[in-house]
Amino acid sequence: MSEHLITNSYNKEFNIEEELKKLPASPGVYLMHDAKDEIIYVGKAVSLKNRVRQYFQSSRNKTAKIQQMVSHIARFEYIITDSEMEALVLECNLIKEHRPKYNTMLVDDKTYPYIKITVGEAYPRVMMTRQAKKDKSKYFGPYTNAQAVKDTLELLRKMYKIRTCSKSIKEGENNDRPCLYYHMKQCDAPCNHYISKEDYQSNIKKVIDFLNGNYKETLQELTQKMNEASENMEYEEAIIYRDLIKSVQFISEKQKMTDSDKLENKDILALETSGEDGIMQVFFVRCGKLIGREHFHMNISEQESRGECIASFIKQFYAGTPFIPRELLIQEEIEERELLEAWLSKKRGQNTYIRVPKKGSKERLVELAKRNAALVLSQDKERIKREEGRTIGAMKEIAALLDLENINRVEAFDISNISGYHSVGSMIVFEKGKPKKSDYRKFKIKTVVGPDDYASMEEVLRRRFLHGLKEKEEVKTGGDEGLGSFTRFPDLIMMDGGKGQVHIAEKVLEELHINIPVCGMVKDDNHRTRGLYFCDRELPIDTHSEGFQLITRIQDEAHRFAIEFHRSLRSKTQVHSVLDDIGGIGDKRRKALLRRFKSVEKIKEASIEELRNTETMNRKAAEAVYGFFHNHHL
Repeated sequence: MSEHLITNSYNKEFNIEEELKKLPASPGVYLMHDAKDEIIYVGKAVSLKNRVRQYFQSSRNKTAKIQQMVSHIARFEYIITDSEMEALVLECNLIKEHRPKYNTMLVDDKTYPYIKITVGEAYPRVMMTRQAKKDKSKYFGPYTNAQAVKDTLELLRKMYKIRTCSKSIKEGENNDRPCLYYHMKQCDAPCNHYISKEDYQSNIKKVIDFLNGNYKETLQELTQKMNEASENMEYEEAIIYRDLIKSVQFISEKQKMTDSDKLENKDILALETSGEDGIMQVFFVRCGKLIGREHFHMNISEQESRGECIASFIKQFYAGTPFIPRELLIQEEIEERELLEAWLSKKRGQNTYIRVPKKGSKERLVELAKRNAALVLSQDKERIKREEGRTIGAMKEIAALLDLENINRVEAFDISNISGYHSVGSMIVFEKGKPKKSDYRKFKIKTVVGPDDYASMEEVLRRRFLHGLKEKEEVKTGGDEGLGSFTRFPDLIMMDGGKGQVHIAEKVLEELHINIPVCGMVKDDNHRTRGLYFCDRELPIDTHSEGFQLITRIQDEAHRFAIEFHRSLRSKTQVHSVLDDIGGIGDKRRKALLRRFKSVEKIKEASIEELRNTETMNRKAAEAVYGFFHNHHL
């Protein structure tokens, strides 16, 4: 894809009329920014020149939402692409990255479990994953019920004794002893070559057949084994096979045929709206079987048509899911149908079709999805309002308390150490009242010696904002927009502490010429959140309000994240063994020595010959160990 990001858009003297004249008549993506430099809208165009200029022309056809959005545009930028298809792909990526205020947004960001079989390995593993990659593995799914996937995996391990470990298995090389799964009869220990490669691969084939829905052969095999065990009066063994049969029957019962289109993969989509709330109901049909259904909340505008909302959902949802079905069934036509079909087909590697069924079983499925969406919308409306109160509403309460116009993004910082040991800093991010964990960052303190929280915090803040300024400068000189999470500055900084921590942050911001309000999250004598310190005074706050509850959650999350990082560093240090300090003694030799002698004290007492006769050891390594403990060179 050929892209060119305009670089003059960061000029503070941005002249919209002049920049409109420079727009090319090329396909691409445009990004609208407000006065705070937030991206408030992302769109694509066949001709950037025609599309972007339309926003600034007087027209009675503009919706109230578009008119409001245009009134907040301070500048725009654009990315040129070679085709409308490339513009669509880029638009999807940018919307997901920036979640602009005026785009119709999919609220939920869910991932679905798959069953992965690593068929590229000599002894494949079967596991659950939430990412289907283009590798040598085989994937089944997606499934909507993670617990059902776990139950299926447990059943497959009991039936076919497939390994779960990630050990590298090489011909002629044995491990010390088989693991617990072998003794539980849930693994045939291929790591010790207790099962041949051919027999193991035969079991993998049976697993694949099972996941493809071929339960009949599995049931016949289990029934035969149960009967044989019963005839031989091995009743405990027979009971195990009987329970396995029941488990297979239970899983197969969940897979009901939805229509006569066997082996078809399709998603059925239907939207129901009420005001600015929307519910998209999706039925997932795989190999002709309904494997599950899911609903998604959407923030929409009353002026937007149902077709526009459905198109927005398709772009956002299928941009993030690795599995594309052969067919999407929707309730009404959409303007970009052919373009979206081409995009989905390219992602899938085979043709994908978007259809509006008018009769028959497919039409009934769409109608069923629509009724489900309406039911969820009526049931969830109050819950959605309560959730907004806890998140967006709580942000508004904090903004009002601090007399700020608007708060969307909050960054909170904390320092963790034990007597100065491994001092670390944490940065957590909340957007629209919810944690944005992809933007969390950890800092190892580099310049401060000892337990100095103020100096440590100053280092963390300076590194965070210098990094952000550097990223902004790179974008300004022609880099890629939005690639660094530090590029976006917060609307508010919240420090875990009072006056001292706040003044440290204000000092750093002043030196870097950055204007961001800072407040401190103050705790009482019992280490519970008490309120906010802002503009050199502690503000009274209703401890029962949603705003106060959000402040508590932010403070607890910042503390948790810092402690978690600190604990991980301590754990890594404590794993160190004295044997690691001996030249020529690596991981394998260290394990072999400990296996034979059981303790470091016994290794100290061993002679050179005893050390040499240990697995993986030679004379040079034995002499190195003996010399290390006896303080002389041999």
